[in-house]
Amino acid sequence: MEKSLARYIWSNTRLEQIWILLVVAASMIPYFLSFDLPKQIVNGPIQGKGFEHPGDTQTFMHIAFDPPLIGHIEVFQGLQLTRMWMLVALSLIFLALVVLNGLFKLYINTYKGRLGERMLRRIRFELIDRVLRFPPLHFKRVKPAEIATMIKDEVEPMGGFTGDAFVQPALLGGQAVTALIFIIMQNFWLGMIAAAIVAVQAIVIPRMRKRLLELGRQRQLTARELSGRVGEIVEGIGTIHANDTTNLERADIAQRLGLIFSIRYDLYQWKFMVKFINNFLAQVTPFLFYLIGGFLALQGRLDIGQLVAVINAYKDLPGPLKELIDWDQSRQDVQVKYNQVVEQFSVENLIDPKIQVVSHAPAGRITHSLVATNLTVVDDSGARVLDHVSVEIQPGERVAIVGESGAGGEYLAEAFGRLVWPDTGRVSIDGRDLLELPESLIGRRIAYASSETFFFHGTLRSNLLYGLKHAPLIPPTYDEETASRVKWQMIEARRSANPELDLNSDWVDYAAAGATGPHDIYSVIRPVLDTVAMSQDIFDMALRSNVDTAAHGELTSRIVELRQALRLALHEEKLEELVVPFQFDAYNLQATVGENMVFGTLKRPQMTNRKLAAHPYFQKVFSETGLVSDLYDMGLEIAENAVELFTDLPPDHPFFQQLTFMTAEDIPTYEALLQKLNGKGYEAATADERAAIIRLSFSYIEPRHRFGLLTQMLMEKIVGARSKFYENIPADLASVIERYDAERFTASATLMDNVLFGRIAHQQANAPERIHRIMYDVFGRLGMHDSVLSIGLDFDVGSGGKRLTNVQRQKLNLGRALLKRADYIICNRPLPALDHRVQDQIARSMLSELDRNEYAPAIVWVLSNPSFAELFDRVLVFNHGSLVESGSSTDLLEKNGMFKELLS
Repeated sequence: MEKSLARYIWSNTRLEQIWILLVVAASMIPYFLSFDLPKQIVNGPIQGKGFEHPGDTQTFMHIAFDPPLIGHIEVFQGLQLTRMWMLVALSLIFLALVVLNGLFKLYINTYKGRLGERMLRRIRFELIDRVLRFPPLHFKRVKPAEIATMIKDEVEPMGGFTGDAFVQPALLGGQAVTALIFIIMQNFWLGMIAAAIVAVQAIVIPRMRKRLLELGRQRQLTARELSGRVGEIVEGIGTIHANDTTNLERADIAQRLGLIFSIRYDLYQWKFMVKFINNFLAQVTPFLFYLIGGFLALQGRLDIGQLVAVINAYKDLPGPLKELIDWDQSRQDVQVKYNQVVEQFSVENLIDPKIQVVSHAPAGRITHSLVATNLTVVDDSGARVLDHVSVEIQPGERVAIVGESGAGGEYLAEAFGRLVWPDTGRVSIDGRDLLELPESLIGRRIAYASSETFFFHGTLRSNLLYGLKHAPLIPPTYDEETASRVKWQMIEARRSANPELDLNSDWVDYAAAGATGPHDIYSVIRPVLDTVAMSQDIFDMALRSNVDTAAHGELTSRIVELRQALRLALHEEKLEELVVPFQFDAYNLQATVGENMVFGTLKRPQMTNRKLAAHPYFQKVFSETGLVSDLYDMGLEIAENAVELFTDLPPDHPFFQQLTFMTAEDIPTYEALLQKLNGKGYEAATADERAAIIRLSFSYIEPRHRFGLLTQMLMEKIVGARSKFYENIPADLASVIERYDAERFTASATLMDNVLFGRIAHQQANAPERIHRIMYDVFGRLGMHDSVLSIGLDFDVGSGGKRLTNVQRQKLNLGRALLKRADYIICNRPLPALDHRVQDQIARSMLSELDRNEYAPAIVWVLSNPSFAELFDRVLVFNHGSLVESGSSTDLLEKNGMFKELLS
């Protein structure tokens, strides 16, 4: 990277800088005229110079030139104006100069702001581009939070400085010099005084600010280290809690914050000391002007107009001068930050940009062997984890790697996947070093899966298809307005040296996965998910999800058909009792009291149980039916039972997972409320207290909670109140309650609730599992597996995929590798979270599925369990970083060597 920030800015923006410097030079002309004009106004029409007699006139706007060789040129003879009209004309000219100077400033500041933002965009992209080209080993030495902080925060001032780098000293320096020259032209000695003060400010203040720069650098480093430490705490929170080291981390953070505080306090003290001295020097000059200038005016050596003009000119001198000094400090400060960025991002052995060039064309098949020659890999401690290993993997060959953990096989797999770079030797294909081949070939034709999984924040679909997103293949369709905006964005991207790649395009390489487009991609995804035993997980996620009716209109339009098919399937298997359907004239014992009252679902978060209980219409209707007091009494009983049963349990007790109407944090609140309302009736409670008590009854289910609170009479009253509730329901309440309708899809309910249109009878043995199985068959019978799969793939995996279990992450990671249909599939202990039986099942399923495919990839699998080796053509046995045995599992067993020891 360029060491000097000024050179970096100039090399990338020289044409723009030259243009804006020319504009700055042009702006000095009206700026100078605005100083001279007040003198003409005061001396001329105001004091009457040239207008000694009534009716005298003066020439206004006489424009003429006397260029050499050409002679006198008369452009405009001017206008003859009286004293009053001259005052008006000069004042209007002064106003015009003010507007013109303002327009110059507006244009200059806007232009340099845009220039700065482009440069900030450029440098941020360049840094992230370098991160993408860091060698793998470097990522073990840096903290992600520190890198992110540097790109996000530390380069921020560089964008603002880019616009000021050349323009600001030219503009401010030009303004200061213009003002100073004007003062000297009016009076030499006053000019020398101003020049002397300016010299002191220009020399003393920058020297004093060197201390500020050092403190600023220390502040930046400590803040970056704090960011990295906080990132470590977030990533290692499980380890911290498991080892009771929360207070150790608090002490560490407190010490870091204390150091930052002391640095910042010193910075503030020195900063305001410098500001005090600078302001003092700036205010001394007007004092001298008033004193000395006034003395010269009294002696007649300086007229009043000149004194006013000098004072007016000096008024504009401290501002540019102060800003110029600030610019110099900013320049040094930004240069320090830039040096730190250059130091952090100047990494040896960066990946050549040519290797990562975008390729829209399909990658050709790899038909040659994957060869490791004299391969040696050294870890960070200097130990050889792979020692002079040579091995050849033939196309289509199935190779198992066995050995104890750390024996060396894992590192060979990582070298094949380019996750580690060899210290000596190389991995090659057709004689070409793997590290020199483009990622558009290796990243598409070699798939790698290990136990170390990472998923980006987004949906399951985006993460599963991530390995197919190499280039924008299908451009989106834009309306005219959006197309114009996108075109402008692409132009700006080019000006900022960013790639002109449209993220809104469809990047998925469907052909590489064996599909023709988005309409049939699920026919490819489903076998892969079946292979890695992930289909049932995604089906369950779909059933628990709310369905976007706009995106999945085909399924939602067939909801009635699905409900009827489910009822028929239950009838055929004589399992009708597994589901209690919703009926408007009957109470559903498996549903909550709240659902039974409104015969529908609440649209959350707009409406909650507490809000419903406090709503005036709800209170009015259910007061008329007498249900409010019944629900209040039920809520009190629930609160008393819950407090009595759970008050002494720890907050993480599993009982609280079954307590749907109250959390562990609510127990103390309701305990205090019960003490206050003990022995008092409904009328004694406030409106908020009634709502808090009544809302407990909304989540009550008799067969589940079994407090014996739901009588037959109460159920009949609730059913009877439904019609009355909906008779005159206000619009605000109707908009947040979705009523159950057997002929309509309920958008605020889950897919499972919609298909069931009722509730599972939990008293039946294994009812949820049996219902899931029947539903799966129903969706398949109606040809809707792809629709359900699409809903499940909409599931948000969370940050780093943490909403998935470790088992699900490892399955999904392997599935992503299989979906690429690569020529070489490297599996580096990909499923250690699963038991050996499931690992064996997935491995057999995967090998069987790949045997049925026409492309027959080569597979290199580092096994966690050596007994699976019989599934492979060849077995490589590693020990202490060396390849000690190679052959089929049968041959190795006959040798009675290390492979047999590993099996025993």
